[in-house]
Formats: sequence, C-alpha cells, structure tokens
Amino acid sequence: MGKVVLITGTSAGIGKATAIYLAQNGYTVYAAARRVEKMRELEAYGIKPIMLDVTKSESAAACVDQIMNEAGSIDILVNNAGFGCYGSIEDVQMEDARYQLEVNVFGAMRLVQLVLPGMRKNRYGKIVNISSVGGKVAGPLGGWYHASKFALEGLSDSLRNEVRGFGIDVIVIEPGATQSEWGDIALDNLLKVSGETAYKNLAEKTYQMFKRNSVKKPAALVIAELVLKSLEAKDPKTRYWGGYMASMALFMKKVLSDKLMDNVIMSQLK
Repeated sequence: MGKVVLITGTSAGIGKATAIYLAQNGYTVYAAARRVEKMRELEAYGIKPIMLDVTKSESAAACVDQIMNEAGSIDILVNNAGFGCYGSIEDVQMEDARYQLEVNVFGAMRLVQLVLPGMRKNRYGKIVNISSVGGKVAGPLGGWYHASKFALEGLSDSLRNEVRGFGIDVIVIEPGATQSEWGDIALDNLLKVSGETAYKNLAEKTYQMFKRNSVKKPAALVIAELVLKSLEAKDPKTRYWGGYMASMALFMKKVLSDKLMDNVIMSQLK
C-alpha cells in the first residue's frame, strides 16, 4: 500500500484533480468533502470518499479516526477545502467573514492538530496547505478571502519550524487562476454582496476582469502535478506555485513597492 493521503475539498476542482493524480501515482487516497455524492466517480480510481465538514470539529475527528482505523496512519494531509468570500470589506456580513475563516483557516488547522500526533509518532509526515497567489497579493473586493490565505501562509511558516524536528515537512502551494467552480461561486457572491452598493462600479469592473481572464486558466491538473512534485522531492521547497499569472504576480509583489503594486492591480480593472 502506498503512502496514505487525506485530501480535503475533493468534490471538484483542484482537490478532485489532485486526488485522481495521486491515486494514479501509487498513493492510497482518502477524498474528503461535504458533497459525498459528487465523489462517487472517484471510486473508479481506487479512491475512498469520506464525508467531512471542516467547520465541525466532530466531523474532522470522525474523518481522521476512520482513516486511522482502516489504514493505520495518515502520512500526508492536503488541506485544499476552501472558497472565496467576495465583496467589499464594508459590505460583507461579519457572520460570512467568520465562516470564510472557519473554512479556509480554522478547519485546516484543526485537521493539522488531529494528524500531527500520528505523524510525530512515525517520525514522518507531509502537510500540504493549498494557499493561493492571493495569500501574497491582495486585490480589492476579496479582503476576507485574502485574509484567510495570508493567515494560512503565516501559520504554515510557524508550523514548519515547529515540526521539522519530527521529520515532518510543511509545504505551501500557491495556485494562480485555474479551471474550477471556485471562480464562478466567488463572482456570483461578489455581485450579490456589492453589486448594488457604493462599490457597484468597482464590483462590475472586477467581475468583467475575472471573466476576461477565465479563458486563460489552465486545468487544475497543473496544481495536482505541483502537489506530487512537492511530495516526491527529497528536500521539498517551502512553496510551489503555478496557474495563470502566478509567477508574474508573485514576482511583481516581490520587486514593486506597495503603491506601484496597487497601480498594477487597479490598471487591470478597466
């Protein structure tokens, strides 16, 4: 049996592509998501679907317990579950902002807490946190989403140095735009929240910009390949990135001042 992997958010997009790709490359894959019915086709690849709501501690504990009972270990955790809460910071309701952080941050870290004891015992483990270019570069009308990914990046950096002595690697994947249902959901939410407010003009421009770029998005397999590359590296890098505009955006963030970066971002909203 290959290394046992738990991947969250596998009902679509990057999570689904990663589950299939790792299974095809010899890993024992448990695919976790709320929408179990959307994962039935994964069984044809030898993948084991499992129900998980990352916002509920009891669901996370039950998921990990089931895998430990069946497989004996969780060697790799891929925290992929997430969504984008879009709309102006002023317009987004606080309960929605909290839910964004519950899914993208607290849910991921609860799973980390649950798998670490076994990884420490085995002196082996890999934790892969799927962040985003949006964890380094923040644009308007995505503030709560960016906050969640910035937080995930910082937590990953702290965690990496906490667990390195136990033989555990912490890896961050920073996707740019890729083909998934994530974008459509985020854009629909953007117009719902800020489409008729003081931010209407900015919301419409942002919506159109995302739509223009949607045809340029590569398949989610690009990110699945990065995950596999990170897992099989003898000495994995702390971060990997790929997808539409990922390299360019991260490079500009590194070399430009904040105000110049602001100008670059806003120049796209025409």
